[in-house]
Amino acid sequence: MSTSSIRLGSGAVLMNHYSPFKVAEMFKQLEAMAPGRIDLGMGRATAGPVLDLALQQNRQNPAQADHQQQISETVAWLYERFPDDHPFANHPLMTSVAEVPQTWLLGSSPNGSNLAAGLGIGYTFAGFINPAGAAPALRHYRQNFQPQGFGLDSPRAILAVNVAVGDTRADGLHLANSPKGFYARLSRAGREAGSVLVPTADEGAREMTQPQKDEPVTIVDGQWPRFVAGGPQDVRATLEQMLQESGADELMIQDLIADPAARHHSHELLAQAFDLPQRHDTLAGPGASAG
Repeated sequence: MSTSSIRLGSGAVLMNHYSPFKVAEMFKQLEAMAPGRIDLGMGRATAGPVLDLALQQNRQNPAQADHQQQISETVAWLYERFPDDHPFANHPLMTSVAEVPQTWLLGSSPNGSNLAAGLGIGYTFAGFINPAGAAPALRHYRQNFQPQGFGLDSPRAILAVNVAVGDTRADGLHLANSPKGFYARLSRAGREAGSVLVPTADEGAREMTQPQKDEPVTIVDGQWPRFVAGGPQDVRATLEQMLQESGADELMIQDLIADPAARHHSHELLAQAFDLPQRHDTLAGPGASAG
C-alpha cells in the first residue's frame, strides 16, 4: 500500500444488494489490512430494475430489504452486540482482528438522520442529491445523537457536496457544465440511465437548455445549490456557509468533472482555498476517499 494516513473505504455500500454478514466480513478484512483507516459507509439505492433483479440471488421471489434492520445487524456483527437470545449471538466475527472500521450511515432524507442518531454512528448527508434537506437533517442528527457503544461518544457528521473550482469564477462555472450536463442526460435517459456518461464541460454546455445552464451554483435566497462552483474564494464562502448552517464536522467533496487534469486542478485549488497542506500520496484505488 502506497499511503500511510489517507482514510480508505466506501461511500457507500448499497446495503440492499448485500447481506449484513457479508458487509461486516469484508470490512473487517479491510481493517486487518489498514488498521484504523477504514470507513464503512452504508447506504441504499436502486441500480435500475434490470440490475436490481440481476443482483438478487432468488429472482423468483426477490427479497425486500429492511434498511434499518440491515444497518443494525451489520453494526451488531462488527461490535459483537447481538442480544443474548439472538441466533447470531456468541458467534464472533474474525476474532483475530481487534479493530473495527468507523461506521457511517449515508443518506439524503430525514429518515437516515433518525437511524444514525439512534444507533450512535456517524452520519453523512448527500447534499448534492437533496440540498434543501441537508442542514435540517444534519442538525436533527446532532440534536438527537445517542451513544450506543458503536465507536462514537458524540455525533460525527459529514456533508457531501458536488464542487467544481476554476482559477476564476468563469472557469469554475464552465467546469460545472460537466455535472449539470450529466444530470441533464440522466433526466433524458429514463430506463437507460445506467449507461449515461459524464459529458465534458463543452459537451454539457451544448446539450443543456438555458434554464439548466443557469441553475445556481451558490446559495441564493437561502436555497442551497445542487452544485457548488466558481473561483476558489467563491467556493470557499459557499462551503463555509453550508458548514455553519448544517453544523457538519467535515466536508466530503464529490465532483463530476470529466477531464482528469481539470479535476485534479480543481482539487488543488480547493485545498489552497482552505489553506490545506498539499498531499502527494498515491491513492490505493478508485474507491479511496479522503476522510
